[in-house]
Amino acid sequence: MPETLQSVLNNLALMACALAIGASWVAAIVSPNCSFDKLTGARADGHVRELIHRTSPQLGFLMALAGGLFLFASSLVSGIVALVAAFGFYATRMMLAPKEGKNAPGVRTKRKEQRGTSVGLILMFTATSLIAAILGLFGL
Repeated sequence: MPETLQSVLNNLALMACALAIGASWVAAIVSPNCSFDKLTGARADGHVRELIHRTSPQLGFLMALAGGLFLFASSLVSGIVALVAAFGFYATRMMLAPKEGKNAPGVRTKRKEQRGTSVGLILMFTATSLIAAILGLFGL
């Protein structure tokens, strides 16, 4: 593969990683802080869960795109790490409680624990995305 095309693909993958890292930081840290400052506890909790529920697929798509671009740019390790982050971002969506009416009758869910776990997973896969970006920066 020509060096210029490889360099362009690697740079595009780095941009996709940077977008995912920034968006996940806003979804996991910035917006929840504002929500808990301005809203009541229950409303802020619901807002954070809905925010993570809606942003996780987009974050997963960005990291899957970055992983594919890294693989095409012959940065195998960073591509694999980016694809793991993509799966993790999408799997975070599954950690959240289902909407009302989707639970079996009499089953209660602990939504605050699920929100905390989801925020923790988002932060963990943000760190994974950062590792993929650093590896891609060095062409690994």
